[in-house]
Amino acid sequence: MLENKQRFRHQSLQDCQSIQQMLDAIAKGIAKGELSFSDQDGEIRMNPQGLLDLKVTASEEDSRHRLEIRIAWQADEPLQAKEPLKVG
Repeated sequence: MLENKQRFRHQSLQDCQSIQQMLDAIAKGIAKGELSFSDQDGEIRMNPQGLLDLKVTASEEDSRHRLEIRIAWQADEPLQAKEPLKVG
């Protein structure tokens, strides 16, 4: 069986304002149901719809702080709702 898998990965140093602009663009793309990511190495287009699975992980270890945000969905099968996240 052939696997239809596309991947896009980008890593760079950005200031807080640039990251905020990228997060705003992602939020607008999710609202429109159309996300597009590209850089000099590649491009991917996605169409989020229905219920999306959100995972937020925040951690502190010594002087290293990390925030990970993962959003996933399945195009052909609806996901089940989970408990709401509270951010403050």
